[in-house]
Amino acid sequence: MLADTETCYRAVCSRDARFDGWFFTAVTTTGIYCRPSCPATTPRRENVRFFPSAAAAQAAGFRACKRCRPDATPGSPEWDLRADLVGRAMRLIADGVVDREGVSGLASRLGYSERHLHRQLVAEVGAGPIAVARAQRAQTARILLETTDLPVTDVAFAAGFASVRQFNDTVREVFATNPTGLRTARRGPATTRAGAITLRLPYRAPLDLDPLLRFLGARAVPGIEDYADGVYARSVALPHGPALVELSAGADHVRCVLRLADLRDLSAAVQRCRRLLDLDADPVAVQAAFERDRLLGPLVAKTPGLRVPGHMDGAEMAVRAVLGQQVSIEAARTRAARLVDRYGRPLRAPHGRITRAFPEPGTLRDVEIGMPAGRVRALRALAVALDTGALALDPGADRAETERRLLELPGIGPWTASYLTLRALRDPDVFLPTDVGVRHALSRLGRPADPASAADLAATWRPWRSYALMHLWHSLDRKDV
Repeated sequence: MLADTETCYRAVCSRDARFDGWFFTAVTTTGIYCRPSCPATTPRRENVRFFPSAAAAQAAGFRACKRCRPDATPGSPEWDLRADLVGRAMRLIADGVVDREGVSGLASRLGYSERHLHRQLVAEVGAGPIAVARAQRAQTARILLETTDLPVTDVAFAAGFASVRQFNDTVREVFATNPTGLRTARRGPATTRAGAITLRLPYRAPLDLDPLLRFLGARAVPGIEDYADGVYARSVALPHGPALVELSAGADHVRCVLRLADLRDLSAAVQRCRRLLDLDADPVAVQAAFERDRLLGPLVAKTPGLRVPGHMDGAEMAVRAVLGQQVSIEAARTRAARLVDRYGRPLRAPHGRITRAFPEPGTLRDVEIGMPAGRVRALRALAVALDTGALALDPGADRAETERRLLELPGIGPWTASYLTLRALRDPDVFLPTDVGVRHALSRLGRPADPASAADLAATWRPWRSYALMHLWHSLDRKDV
């Protein structure tokens, strides 16, 4: 939602990049909309309008600035924070649900009528689900035109457009040029090589990427993941087929290399990479919330860009969480590797040490694996719930309801349910007071470590308890704490 317009205009005058993605600035005299940090001459206040989304600016007849490229900003951190209908809808639209299932499919997933959903989105985002999805398709088309040499017709359908005419009309309306013009004006040569697409994923600074990639690397499962020389790579199941992803640090961006079985999965792949690395977060807001806290303030000051790791597939995360219950990280990796080796589907085009896709829930309904019988029963019950749709761990899931359903499954307790809410559902306000690492960190910092005291302390860290949790875990690796 928009801040007051005077605050927005002050952000534009100071070219404050922290507001990029929070809102968009449209100039009535030029018909162009920009990000707040656009380096162009600051427009006069009476000539400026503010919109909560690119889709709203486009619906009002404005076209994207060619200089600041507002469609390439980080997403609004609000959509990860919000657990209401609009937040859930925006996360699902970003994942491509409207393109794949239409507005009716989106509304069905959310449990509301199409009319009510449209009304809520227009009220808060400034545009309905079709317009929001259209803006995303335009961005995907620009990425493909600028980073690949695919024929324009292939780009149109890969971006999710129903026809070439619709594609051409949208590109003209949004970018004030035709697809060929976008390709001709691209900055540098195409970066596609051997079937790969290389992208630059933006984020709000600061970002401490190294501990995030090391966190993922320490838990990497042989066969589906790899981590070496600062590059995290993995296979991932996407709606139209498997994909391979590589993520590493760039100068002022995250470098993302995608190898897709179907280019229609580009938007979903990008969004899931962003969710995995928490790239839409607002680290300045988190730091401001903790800076006066005597326990967390010093920790956050040392690593202000620490993010909360998400996951690219909620069902996979759930299975791995059950495999890892009450065992070490290394033992959990070993169990998951055995599961992948026995039930995972071999990739048609393996890449290095990544040779398989993680097993789909349906293949694990009668799983046999060397674990205690109670844990096997829990894994089977989870697989059935995921396979039948009784449990959904997608970006649009209701967090509170999903946690309740997880706790109803045999063998899944509060720690596991909360951990999945943290990572699979990207809830920024999760804390694990019974976690061994949390208790160790609190003791090391001279605070009571019993679960009741830890929970009381964490209550003061709302709504950012997930970030507090990460700082406590990260403090265990620091020698200066």
